[in-house]
Amino acid sequence: MFNSLHEIFSTLRQNKLRAIMTGFSVAWGIFMLILLLGSGNGLQHGMENNFRGVAKNSLWIWSRQTQLAHDGLQAGRRIQFTNEDYNFLVNMFQDDISNISGRFHLWGRGTVTYKDNYGDYDLEGVRPEFKNIQIVDIKQGRYLNEMDMKEFRKVAIISIPVKEALFKDEDPIGKYVRISNVPFMVVGLFENPERRDDEQIYIPVNTAQRVFNGSNRLSELAISTNALTVAENKRIEEAVRTTLMKRHRVAPEDKQAIGSWNTLEHFKQAQGVFRGIRLFVWVIGIMTIIAGIVGVSNIMIILVKERTKEIGIRKAIGATPWSVIRLVLAESVFITTLSGFLGLVFGMGLLSAISIVLQSVAEQSPQVEKIFFNPTANVSVVVAALVVLIIAGLIAGFVPARRAAGIKPIEALHDE
Repeated sequence: MFNSLHEIFSTLRQNKLRAIMTGFSVAWGIFMLILLLGSGNGLQHGMENNFRGVAKNSLWIWSRQTQLAHDGLQAGRRIQFTNEDYNFLVNMFQDDISNISGRFHLWGRGTVTYKDNYGDYDLEGVRPEFKNIQIVDIKQGRYLNEMDMKEFRKVAIISIPVKEALFKDEDPIGKYVRISNVPFMVVGLFENPERRDDEQIYIPVNTAQRVFNGSNRLSELAISTNALTVAENKRIEEAVRTTLMKRHRVAPEDKQAIGSWNTLEHFKQAQGVFRGIRLFVWVIGIMTIIAGIVGVSNIMIILVKERTKEIGIRKAIGATPWSVIRLVLAESVFITTLSGFLGLVFGMGLLSAISIVLQSVAEQSPQVEKIFFNPTANVSVVVAALVVLIIAGLIAGFVPARRAAGIKPIEALHDE
């Protein structure tokens, strides 16, 4: 084996530039494949982070103004959802809906104080079921519960940015904040994985309606369905919209009066885009690797031609055809394996460095996570690609190796 390596190194030293360029083409193929795979995964992770804090099969329904006159009512009428709409949907769609919550936005009532600290924050009245639709991580205390609703409790859960602004290093659980001068006890501290910088406060929706003169009004309806497919989720979405349009006497063809967002539909659309991106990445990566393999094959052909006389001498003194084939294949596999491994190491190293930098940037600007984050390449996939590359190197070197094994000593010795 030592003699074989010595022969390979001796041959490579005689043609350093050619060996370097051949190895570079193979290393570049693996390097680019890893970089492309990592970039595709980084974009996909960013997309998935946009849906991280919400149930994938959720529907968001909100009211707007009518554009068409209908049933004796003029166009331009503002639709207003109420608790009765919530109760009607709960009873009508028991088999289709797993969770539903009304939302009551406290516009213009966001001034919250604790001791000498104060700020204007995003205040929302929600039901306990909202935790299964807009998913948050409870870091301390608890979420809103049914007893809070039944007893119209003045309790609140606050996001980490609100805690840091109002309470600093103080434990907020059990303390009272004043919302528009009304005391609310903090029972929970949460982090929104989708929007970690948001300064949010959630209180029971019926308490919000009673304390802040909301009557029975709702700003929005948030729903998670039992659907497993986009088609089923769309069916439920249209059924809910149609029901609400009938209840509020909206023309069936008026598409603007009630707005909706189907999370599952948009999530699947985004997944489809990234499937296309992954296919594109693989095609480009494989074509780059093939180009490297073709380069190796061409170099082996040139190598055999240059060493024709040497091979003739070897055969004249008793070298077998297999030993000649092994000599050529060994050089082909050596170049392919070493270059592919170097491309793998540099590619994975660069992706790791980018991931570390992005994590550091995301701590200062969390929005980065929604665009491009954690660009990784599956190690098993990359190793498999390297194995395929080595096998391809064997195949690439086999044709010129067979040609070398077929050289007749007398012809080789006369070849100049």
